[in-house]
Amino acid sequence: MNHNDIKPPFASKKVKELEIHGDKRIDNYYWLNERENGEVINYLEKENEYYDKIMGPTKEIQEEIFEEMKARIKEDDSSVPFKKNKYFYITKYNKGNQYPIYTRKKESLEANEEVILDVNEMAKGFEYYKVAGLTVSPNNKYAAYGVDTVSRREYTLQFKDLETGEILEDKIELTQGDPTWANDNKTIFYTKQDPVTLRSDKVFKHVLGTDVSEDVEVFFEKDETFSTFVYKTKSEKYLVIGSYSTLSTEYKILEADNPNGEFRLIQERTDDLEYSIAHYDKEFYILTNKDNATNFKLMKTSEDATSMENWVDVIPHDEKVLIEDISIFKDYLVIEDRFEGLNRVRIKRWDGTEDYFLPFDEDAYSVGVYSNPEFDTDVIRYAYNSMTTPNSVIDFNMKTREKEIKKEQEVLDKNFKKENYKSERVWTIAEDGQKVAISLVYRNDTVLNENTPLLLYAYGSYGHTIDAGFSSTRLSLLDRGFVFAIAHVRGGEYLGRNWYEDGKLLMKKNTFTDFVACAKYLIDKNYTSARHLYAQGGSAGGMLMGVILNTNPELFHGVIAEVPFVDVVTTMLDDTIPLTTGEYDEWGNPNEKKYYDYMKSYSPYDNVLNQNYPNILVTTGFHDSQVQYFEPAKWVAKLREYKTDTNILLFHTNMDTGHSGSSGRFDSIKEIARDYVFLLELEKSNSN
Repeated sequence: MNHNDIKPPFASKKVKELEIHGDKRIDNYYWLNERENGEVINYLEKENEYYDKIMGPTKEIQEEIFEEMKARIKEDDSSVPFKKNKYFYITKYNKGNQYPIYTRKKESLEANEEVILDVNEMAKGFEYYKVAGLTVSPNNKYAAYGVDTVSRREYTLQFKDLETGEILEDKIELTQGDPTWANDNKTIFYTKQDPVTLRSDKVFKHVLGTDVSEDVEVFFEKDETFSTFVYKTKSEKYLVIGSYSTLSTEYKILEADNPNGEFRLIQERTDDLEYSIAHYDKEFYILTNKDNATNFKLMKTSEDATSMENWVDVIPHDEKVLIEDISIFKDYLVIEDRFEGLNRVRIKRWDGTEDYFLPFDEDAYSVGVYSNPEFDTDVIRYAYNSMTTPNSVIDFNMKTREKEIKKEQEVLDKNFKKENYKSERVWTIAEDGQKVAISLVYRNDTVLNENTPLLLYAYGSYGHTIDAGFSSTRLSLLDRGFVFAIAHVRGGEYLGRNWYEDGKLLMKKNTFTDFVACAKYLIDKNYTSARHLYAQGGSAGGMLMGVILNTNPELFHGVIAEVPFVDVVTTMLDDTIPLTTGEYDEWGNPNEKKYYDYMKSYSPYDNVLNQNYPNILVTTGFHDSQVQYFEPAKWVAKLREYKTDTNILLFHTNMDTGHSGSSGRFDSIKEIARDYVFLLELEKSNSN
């Protein structure tokens, strides 16, 4: 990637003074938020042209790696069928197709296949196309689903008669794509968004065959820090409206047989009270942090007396075990928890005669209970993988304890053998003395020393935990001598709920210092060196990349920041931007000075320095509703102005997509190949 002869674009500086709490900030690139401004589009296109000029000579290797990744994927593939309400449901891909085909078979897998939706046909003529929320009516006659053709998570609900194949005239725009059927087979509940902030704030009721203008608003979430959603319990008895903020939840219920009735409250919202509900028999089972149960506990209450003074313990709080989820069956309760960083699946009979954990052999792995819509069954389905083991879908008989591997992800590469790769988990000490885990994977024949290239990945926000899982695309890095590592930093819940609490609000900097500690450990232990160490993160993980670029640029040879949340202060002060008000419990409300000062002290955009930076690739989507395109655009413009090095800084805006990138399964692989080639070319320059 020879770039010294090609001049990068520089954005015009237009002074904008921002003042709050008596503090003035000068933002020369604030104007880049003018989405309709031709000068803004022109700047983004110039950055894309620069990117194309620099990466142009790598097209061949990008294509080679893309084809390599694509060749590992079984193109003609289908999911393991799951049964619900007399039908087996199957999602399949045909060779060459970008999108799924949703099908079903009645009663038996030998029955004729019915195509519910062929997304490939539906997507013709669109650059982006996504179907969400596909759900079939209780009488199996109608399908409801949402369609997004912009990548802004604004779905149009549509309906299909599965007996005639006809698409009904009912069409509901600007929804969350979450249709929920009442038991009368004609009433649908769905969520709508505020058109400016995209906060889900209203639940409506629609009756098939009626004009959308007649839809009834059944709930409005007036608190701007909360969002709302709607679903039906697995028991099919209740419709549920949920409201949630980062630290508080509230649920209302209505019998699904009575869609015109009034929703009633389970337990009103209370500061710092989180709970979720599942229905079984005549009781609600409640996963909650009530009474300072930091790692959550399981409680229950009668469906006729649901307020929290009636809740009683089923599984008490354990300071060492985080309860993440439950699944309810006729004879069994299944609990998913996390102990010392690793997932566990606990199976407990309602009658108390059995209580045991599923056994797993590897040191680092990822397991999760899979689609289990059937209630009266002894078989639980779960998914298992590790950094060396492809994903498997497994049926486990909870009575006989026999397991059947229904499907193991096929890696169509004759050279792939999982025993050729090694995975390990190591621990380092953070700045404040906490132990932080790092999961690594590499080929057995990769020599670990100061010349070994290593890619360190992390996220570290919202309590979202990045587990040690398998990736077939990642093999293209591992087979070229890279080590891949995940830093399990604070802000996730790898070591329980406190691991999250210690990585947000006024403790957010722990996320960044944990990552730096992991980088230094890998260098000190000779896994790699700063000359060969790379970092990657997306969204809030992209913010992490922005921070470590400012604080510790000397540790990395290259950094990839995908859809990065880097303009923290300005974004969190703008309550018209999607998601802002609901984020105050995560980052703090900068209208309060203590949070403003703390955010400003780490916000990547506000802390760009006149210093050397490593090689950087920044990516975004023009229609991104979560991290607006102008955050990375402003950041890159400021980096170009301030950085004192001659290293590469590339910025690519996909003008057709949003936060999640391309919608097609092959187009998304092309984006991964692009990122990997950036790293591989930097490595090549190391050896020249």
